Amino acid sequence: MRVFLFILISFSCLVSRAQKMFSVDYESQADLKVFVVAYESQADLLVYKLDYESQAKGNEGLWFFVNYESQADKKLYFVDYESQADLKIYFVNYQSRAGWKSKKKKHLLY
Repeated sequence: MRVFLFILISFSCLVSRAQKMFSVDYESQADLKVFVVAYESQADLLVYKLDYESQAKGNEGLWFFVNYESQADKKLYFVDYESQADLKIYFVNYQSRAGWKSKKKKHLLY
């Protein structure tokens, strides 16, 4: 029973972990190269920037940008050209609009 409880708690912590992001200055520092597209239809992921870390839930495009690299789950480098990107994102104005448009790249943020 204790083992089951431990696994359950560990899994719930992993799933509810915030998507804490940090924007790096150099491509070599990044975990992921990101391009911000002009239109929602071009994106793999619709992203909503949160005001508070506690609002973030799982891997659904709810990002909180941290002030220090050491606090981040993922380090992002914003590229100038779409062809350089691992992931194409579009920033939305409402939290309810955030989410994956193409689940093929969802694994990049685990």
